[in-house]
Amino acid sequence: MTHRLYMEERIADALRELGNIGAGHAAAAFSEFVGEPVTMRVPLVELVAFDDVTEALGGPEAPVAVTYVRVSGDVAGHLFVIQPLDGARRLLSSLAPASGEEWPLSAMEESVLEELGNIMAAHYLSSLADFTRLTMRPSVPSVAVDMAQAILAMGMLEENPLGDFALVIHTAINVPEEQGRAHVYLFPSPGMERVLLRSLGVGDGV
Repeated sequence: MTHRLYMEERIADALRELGNIGAGHAAAAFSEFVGEPVTMRVPLVELVAFDDVTEALGGPEAPVAVTYVRVSGDVAGHLFVIQPLDGARRLLSSLAPASGEEWPLSAMEESVLEELGNIMAAHYLSSLADFTRLTMRPSVPSVAVDMAQAILAMGMLEENPLGDFALVIHTAINVPEEQGRAHVYLFPSPGMERVLLRSLGVGDGV
């Protein structure tokens, strides 16, 4: 069972509302990018221990599509926008009808996923920064398709490694004739956890 770190309900509710604001802005921007109506909402925001972050994705060997950015500013870390691979394929088929079943992704498919992740990262970080009054800046995004555990290992190879928990923003995505989901994982780097937790009102006892 996933180990969810305690966060007061009022803080979780506030983060979910801010997530929905970010989702609304992200959906509008992505709709303009693809020329199709897209809606997004955030049903849940939670803190999850690192050892359990792959559970929502179907386990460490579950195939996923991910957009990854490094985060700099008052809180340094890593942000992953992750979709189950089958859901990403359905989303691409709806938004890019020429999509096939082959892997690796075509240049067009990579562009769509990269822009979706980039938009979500930028708007969610902006909403979180407004809430915490901390600066959080995303890097240029990169896209990959692999097993969930291998994707998370990307951050471990950086000079700025993953911390021991993630702030997870679960997102429901609706496009014409298709519904999907994405999971946004923000890992504060070691030494940054307390900065983020204090700013969220969680406290040092987590």
